[in-house]
Amino acid sequence: MTDTPAAAQSGEPTKRDFLYIVTGTAAAGAVVAIGWPFIDQMNPAADSLALAQIETDYDKVVMGQQIVVKWRSKPVFIRHRTPKEIAEAIAGDHADLRDPATDESRHKPGMAEWLIVIGVCTHLGCVPTFGQGEYGGWFCPCHGSVYDTSGRIRKGPAPKNLHLPDYAFLPGGKVRLG
Repeated sequence: MTDTPAAAQSGEPTKRDFLYIVTGTAAAGAVVAIGWPFIDQMNPAADSLALAQIETDYDKVVMGQQIVVKWRSKPVFIRHRTPKEIAEAIAGDHADLRDPATDESRHKPGMAEWLIVIGVCTHLGCVPTFGQGEYGGWFCPCHGSVYDTSGRIRKGPAPKNLHLPDYAFLPGGKVRLG
């Protein structure tokens, strides 16, 4: 490594080339070292990640009843539907629905007796109650939205069906949300 004009013209590396490479590498390392904390602070907190998934027992829910669990600060209805409720939901598959969906698309395959929905009205975020309204499902008393036994909107101002969370049935009578 020389710093003579002849060496610079011949294409050989010089001390100046070496200093440019070292300086560029150090600057890139400094940018990463300074920028990482700003990027890392955008990750969710540990307590938020802990709530991202929950497991709950569903096997103790008697047919015709539901339990309500809190997930991501929202109520989730886990309903053990009766054969009558399932039949009513299937009969409503061909009705004129505002947000069309079949009953089969609203539950896991082979698990028609279990319906799991986020219990928040899609109109203004109220919590509907079960067993009221003319379709045997949920009724939002705030503005009159009526959902059937499959959680589909049938009447009222709500634009969408009750939302379906991500869930999976686990061995031992448990369901994992998230």
